[in-house]
Amino acid sequence: MALHHEPTAPHHSVQDALRVLETVARQTTGVTDTELARRTGLGRERLTPLLRMLRREGYVGQTADGTYLAGAALARLSSAHGREQALRDKLQQTLDRLRDAVGAAVYLSRYVDGEVSVTQYADGPGAPKVNEWVDFRHSAHATAIGKSLLTQLDQAGRRDHLARHRMARLTSRTITSDQVLLSRLAAQPASVPVLDLQEYAVGTVCAAVPVTAGAAVGCLALSLPVERAHRLRRAAEALNRGAAPVLLSLAI
Repeated sequence: MALHHEPTAPHHSVQDALRVLETVARQTTGVTDTELARRTGLGRERLTPLLRMLRREGYVGQTADGTYLAGAALARLSSAHGREQALRDKLQQTLDRLRDAVGAAVYLSRYVDGEVSVTQYADGPGAPKVNEWVDFRHSAHATAIGKSLLTQLDQAGRRDHLARHRMARLTSRTITSDQVLLSRLAAQPASVPVLDLQEYAVGTVCAAVPVTAGAAVGCLALSLPVERAHRLRRAAEALNRGAAPVLLSLAI
């Protein structure tokens, strides 16, 4: 199964962040922002917000004299021992922060062995998660998560998935024609969030953006009660802007 990837803004941010981290990690005594700019070739307008994000996420620390050092989060994720749990913990912290920032339940999903898998999520009293009344594995045609993952496959991969999962009508808005769905997936720009406007569940709207690290297909998604649907596009844009730390954790 081939993948169909187009770089998005968060991916470009991650590439720049990795260059910064590689430079910081090589300088055991610390490195100044001026030196970082020179070594990475990044202008101050790009470097300053990246360093702010890297400090917030714990990937770099800053000494009293202003030099930057590798942070504790970078050390944990770079270690072979306990890396899987460290990655899960780091992703959960990021998802919790995103939930609070966008005011919605947030989900991290992967496409693993031909199936949709929600690997982690963050919800709360003011950000209820969607009721999974139909297994997400069998409802990719109706969910923002599923459609975002399918957009990252090639045409053969999408057809294979739909051949294995019947496109059941879950609400009056559900697309049940594979030709209609395949046409919409092919036309979906990588940089634009995929939406689910009560296609999976009456009373819930969702949005999803791709987070792809290497050959792994993944996405970040959010859900809102339909009475907050007016917030969906703005929340989706915030989710897309907040995707870089998730991508970075997966890439380290």
